[in-house]
Amino acid sequence: MKNFQNYTPEKYAGPAYTPVEEGIYLGKNPYWQPGFGQEEIYVTSLSFEMEPERFGEEGGCPQDITQTPFEDILDTYLVYVTDFYDELNQASAVTCYQEFGSGDIQDIRNLRGLIGKRFYAVPCEPDDPEGGGSEYKIVIE
Repeated sequence: MKNFQNYTPEKYAGPAYTPVEEGIYLGKNPYWQPGFGQEEIYVTSLSFEMEPERFGEEGGCPQDITQTPFEDILDTYLVYVTDFYDELNQASAVTCYQEFGSGDIQDIRNLRGLIGKRFYAVPCEPDDPEGGGSEYKIVIE
Protein backbone atom coordinates (compact mmCIF):
# COMPACT_ATOMS: atom_id res chain seq x y z
CA MET A 1 0.00 0.00 0.00
CA LYS A 2 1.37 3.36 -0.91
CA ASN A 3 0.61 7.05 -1.31
CA PHE A 4 -1.25 7.45 1.99
CA GLN A 5 -2.97 10.84 2.08
CA ASN A 6 -5.41 12.69 4.27
CA TYR A 7 -8.98 12.56 3.00
CA THR A 8 -11.57 14.99 4.36
CA PRO A 9 -15.12 13.90 3.52
CA GLU A 10 -17.97 16.42 3.49
CA LYS A 11 -19.59 14.68 6.47
CA TYR A 12 -16.86 16.08 8.75
CA ALA A 13 -18.25 19.59 8.18
CA GLY A 14 -21.59 18.54 9.71
CA PRO A 15 -22.72 18.78 13.32
CA ALA A 16 -22.00 15.10 14.04
CA TYR A 17 -18.24 15.72 14.02
CA THR A 18 -16.06 18.02 16.08
CA PRO A 19 -12.60 18.89 14.75
CA VAL A 20 -9.92 18.06 17.33
CA GLU A 21 -6.72 18.67 15.37
CA GLU A 22 -5.67 18.53 11.76
CA GLY A 23 -7.39 15.54 10.12
CA ILE A 24 -8.78 14.18 13.41
CA TYR A 25 -12.41 14.46 14.48
CA LEU A 26 -14.52 13.39 17.43
CA GLY A 27 -17.72 11.67 16.44
CA LYS A 28 -20.21 9.00 17.44
CA ASN A 29 -18.94 5.44 17.37
CA PRO A 30 -21.00 3.67 14.66
CA TYR A 31 -20.68 0.39 16.58
CA TRP A 32 -21.63 1.79 19.99
CA GLN A 33 -24.36 0.15 22.01
CA PRO A 34 -25.38 1.15 25.54
CA GLY A 35 -23.09 -0.58 27.99
CA PHE A 36 -20.59 -1.55 25.28
CA GLY A 37 -17.64 0.57 24.17
CA GLN A 38 -17.23 4.30 23.92
CA GLU A 39 -20.07 6.40 22.58
CA GLU A 40 -17.69 8.94 21.02
CA ILE A 41 -14.42 8.10 19.32
CA TYR A 42 -11.69 9.80 17.32
CA VAL A 43 -11.77 9.28 13.57
CA THR A 44 -9.66 10.12 10.57
CA SER A 45 -9.98 9.28 6.90
CA LEU A 46 -7.15 8.29 4.59
CA SER A 47 -6.80 7.47 0.94
CA PHE A 48 -4.14 5.10 -0.38
CA GLU A 49 -3.31 2.86 -3.32
CA MET A 50 -2.96 -0.90 -3.35
CA GLU A 51 0.18 -2.37 -4.93
CA PRO A 52 -1.12 -5.51 -6.72
CA GLU A 53 2.41 -6.62 -7.53
CA ARG A 54 3.30 -6.87 -3.81
CA PHE A 55 2.97 -9.92 -1.57
CA GLY A 56 -0.53 -10.13 -0.07
CA GLU A 57 -1.94 -7.39 -2.29
CA GLU A 58 -2.31 -9.50 -5.42
CA GLY A 59 -5.63 -8.66 -7.03
CA GLY A 60 -6.28 -5.83 -4.58
CA CYS A 61 -8.26 -2.80 -5.68
CA PRO A 62 -10.54 -0.18 -4.09
CA GLN A 63 -13.49 -2.56 -4.39
CA ASP A 64 -11.55 -5.46 -2.82
CA ILE A 65 -8.89 -4.35 -0.34
CA THR A 66 -6.76 -7.35 0.56
CA GLN A 67 -6.53 -8.53 4.17
CA THR A 68 -2.74 -8.53 3.96
CA PRO A 69 -1.45 -5.98 4.78
CA PHE A 70 -4.65 -4.02 5.55
CA GLU A 71 -5.43 -5.94 8.75
CA ASP A 72 -1.85 -5.35 9.84
CA ILE A 73 -2.55 -1.60 9.74
CA LEU A 74 -5.51 -2.14 12.04
CA ASP A 75 -3.44 -4.31 14.41
CA THR A 76 -0.30 -2.14 14.32
CA TYR A 77 -2.12 1.12 15.04
CA LEU A 78 -4.92 -0.30 17.23
CA VAL A 79 -7.66 1.19 15.04
CA TYR A 80 -10.73 -0.19 13.29
CA VAL A 81 -12.69 0.75 10.18
CA THR A 82 -15.66 3.04 10.86
CA ASP A 83 -16.62 3.88 7.26
CA PHE A 84 -15.81 2.02 4.05
CA TYR A 85 -16.81 4.85 1.66
CA ASP A 86 -18.42 2.28 -0.61
CA GLU A 87 -19.45 4.78 -3.33
CA LEU A 88 -15.98 6.30 -3.59
CA ASN A 89 -14.30 2.90 -3.67
CA GLN A 90 -16.74 1.57 -6.28
CA ALA A 91 -16.09 4.59 -8.53
CA SER A 92 -12.29 4.53 -8.19
CA ALA A 93 -9.93 2.44 -10.29
CA VAL A 94 -6.88 3.05 -8.09
CA THR A 95 -7.49 5.06 -4.90
CA CYS A 96 -8.95 3.40 -1.79
CA TYR A 97 -10.80 5.43 0.86
CA GLN A 98 -11.26 4.35 4.48
CA GLU A 99 -12.24 5.94 7.75
CA PHE A 100 -10.50 4.67 10.87
CA GLY A 101 -11.55 5.07 14.48
CA SER A 102 -10.21 4.60 17.98
CA GLY A 103 -11.13 5.62 21.49
CA ASP A 104 -7.54 6.82 21.96
CA ILE A 105 -6.48 9.91 20.02
CA GLN A 106 -2.84 8.78 20.11
CA ASP A 107 -3.74 5.69 18.05
CA ILE A 108 -5.18 8.00 15.37
CA ARG A 109 -2.14 10.28 15.52
CA ASN A 110 0.13 7.26 15.08
CA LEU A 111 -1.94 6.01 12.14
CA ARG A 112 -1.69 9.41 10.46
CA GLY A 113 2.07 8.93 10.55
CA LEU A 114 1.50 6.73 7.47
CA ILE A 115 0.71 9.83 5.38
CA GLY A 116 3.28 10.00 2.61
CA LYS A 117 4.62 6.51 3.34
CA ARG A 118 4.29 2.92 2.16
CA PHE A 119 3.08 0.01 4.29
CA TYR A 120 3.57 -3.43 2.82
CA ALA A 121 4.25 -7.08 3.55
CA VAL A 122 7.38 -8.98 2.59
CA PRO A 123 7.43 -12.79 2.69
CA CYS A 124 9.79 -14.30 5.25
CA GLU A 125 12.07 -17.25 4.81
CA PRO A 126 11.34 -19.94 7.44
CA ASP A 127 14.67 -19.25 9.16
CA ASP A 128 14.42 -15.40 9.05
CA PRO A 129 14.89 -14.19 12.66
CA GLU A 130 13.11 -10.89 11.83
CA GLY A 131 10.01 -12.78 10.75
CA GLY A 132 9.46 -14.31 14.18
CA GLY A 133 8.15 -17.51 12.59
CA SER A 134 5.57 -15.57 10.59
CA GLU A 135 4.81 -15.97 6.89
CA TYR A 136 5.62 -12.28 6.31
CA LYS A 137 6.88 -9.12 7.97
CA ILE A 138 5.64 -5.56 7.61
CA VAL A 139 7.76 -2.79 6.15
CA ILE A 140 7.00 0.92 6.59
CA GLU A 141 8.98 3.35 4.48
